[in-house]
Amino acid sequence: MGVIKLKNIRTFSYHGCLIEEGKIGSDYTVDLKIKTNLQKSAQTDHLADTVDYVHLNRIVTEEMAIRSHLLEHVAKRINIRVLAEIEMIEKTTVWVSKINPPIGGDVESVTIKMTEIRK
Repeated sequence: MGVIKLKNIRTFSYHGCLIEEGKIGSDYTVDLKIKTNLQKSAQTDHLADTVDYVHLNRIVTEEMAIRSHLLEHVAKRINIRVLAEIEMIEKTTVWVSKINPPIGGDVESVTIKMTEIRK
């Protein structure tokens, strides 16, 4: 089993329960970790034998562009779509972070972590 991790994918998105968050948006970062068998691609050196991280990045950016009230909702969508589109992935974990959240304090970010395993 091997791991591919995309770290610190930066997006400007419109998630949040406040009306203002849907209008003005804010900065987010996403980390995505997948577990898959990397043995074949390690031997063949062919992109077709591994998980294309360009595809993973596209899933994240497309899902982050769809407004959600909760970070949990967008994180679940990312995980489900990764498993649906890339059969060789066995497990996916996503961290979605809202930078400088509007919670009335000096907080750098708030992060949601969710994992899905292929059934």
